Amino acid sequence: MEYGFTTAAYVVAAVLFILSLGGLSGQESAKRAVWYGIAGMALAVFATIIGPGAGLWLLSIVLIAIGGVIGYQLATKVQMTQMPELVAAMHSLVGLAAVFVGFIAHFEMVRVAGLVANSVDPTLDPTVNATALVLLGDLGTFASLIAKKTAVELNILRVELFLGIFIGAVTFTGSVIAYGKLAGKVDSAAKKLPGGHMLNAAAAGVSLLALIWYFNTGGFLPLFIMTLAALFIGYHLIMGIGGADMPVVVSMLNSYSGWAAAAIGFSLGNDLLIVVGALVGSSGAILSYIMCKAMNRSFVSVILGGFGGPAGEQMAVEGEQVAIDADGVANALNEADSVVIVPGYGMAVAQAQQNVAELTRKLRARGKTVRFAIHPVAGRLPGHMNVLLAEAKVPYDIVLEMDEINDDFPSTDVVIVIGSNDIVNPAAQDDPNSPIAGMPVLEVWKAKQVFVSKRGQGTGYSGIENPLFFKDNTRMFYGDAKASLDTLLPKID
Repeated sequence: MEYGFTTAAYVVAAVLFILSLGGLSGQESAKRAVWYGIAGMALAVFATIIGPGAGLWLLSIVLIAIGGVIGYQLATKVQMTQMPELVAAMHSLVGLAAVFVGFIAHFEMVRVAGLVANSVDPTLDPTVNATALVLLGDLGTFASLIAKKTAVELNILRVELFLGIFIGAVTFTGSVIAYGKLAGKVDSAAKKLPGGHMLNAAAAGVSLLALIWYFNTGGFLPLFIMTLAALFIGYHLIMGIGGADMPVVVSMLNSYSGWAAAAIGFSLGNDLLIVVGALVGSSGAILSYIMCKAMNRSFVSVILGGFGGPAGEQMAVEGEQVAIDADGVANALNEADSVVIVPGYGMAVAQAQQNVAELTRKLRARGKTVRFAIHPVAGRLPGHMNVLLAEAKVPYDIVLEMDEINDDFPSTDVVIVIGSNDIVNPAAQDDPNSPIAGMPVLEVWKAKQVFVSKRGQGTGYSGIENPLFFKDNTRMFYGDAKASLDTLLPKID
């Protein structure tokens, strides 16, 4: 009965997770999709707690309550600007959990092997040995599964366990470094230790040798050595990826965490963990591929820590940045018929989305055509800008993707760029030695006038200079985006 209910609950939870992923593909259905995910996870946890092998209910409830309180506190205190690093931090916890569960599973395998060896009469078939069967009934669900496996099945289990720990360890340290870069606690520039990719290759080689060693002996030492190598790989891979690729990194680490969960699901014999891990892993990998394509990046290059890429001296930027005040921007907007707003991470940092929404309402009320241009990797997390605009009640139908609006810039009167750099950088097309060479960008420089809201003259998070800021039809609207819009809004008549 317990097995039947748990299996049925897992099937329903898996369906809810699939519906959740499907709903997250659209802004209108995203809120409903989140509730599907919440319901699926609640059902999965409940079924696991009361399912076969369950016990220590009081401790389980206490731990769930502690986790729930921490999660609630984070959800209510973390700003939208901090969501990318929060996601990276959550990925690190998934990776760490995979490592711990893998270690515990290994120790349980060793314990069960010792107990069975001392209990089974070697002259009898273990499957009919009465003493062993009595013993196995007292081991617990997971231990009993281990004890009943054949030698071949145990070897397969070792490989699954090994891979789960390896992927989990890479995910843990990689996510910690990604969090540090996104939070500004670690330099966002791509950095590698002397030896570069050879160190990563050497660590991967050590891990492969450790797998062979572990497969043949089942000892803890090769497992521990592999864990150290995997922790280094995660650290060094993400350190070698620059700030411009951080959105891809976050998505990639999401995929890693899913595969780690799936591998541990095989080790534990938990079907739902396998399904959910596969869903997360595959969706994260697909999203990473889509984002790499949007940035003209090689997917293999990114996951290998920035292997390859343009080399050579970048083109020098000529001219000067010309500033403009709120009156100048207001005059241009009052005279314009068509306006395109390009939001970026600077809007998130300044929490200016409400001001942007108010500017949009004012301009549309005066009969002007206002639309938003969203690059696939705007911000530091996929969908970051869409979420901010939805929070500010910007209508979904005027928020367009790059491919939908790029051809319209030549006929646009005014473009307002708010805190974006790489996604509007013409160097992607003009400079073959630029770090973003070949990356599809929003061609805002083709509009009649471009105003860039920016805090200062720096190169921004990725450290790449932008020739757009020096073009004749571009004016720099310096200052915090929220404060600048506060000054601009009263001047829109």
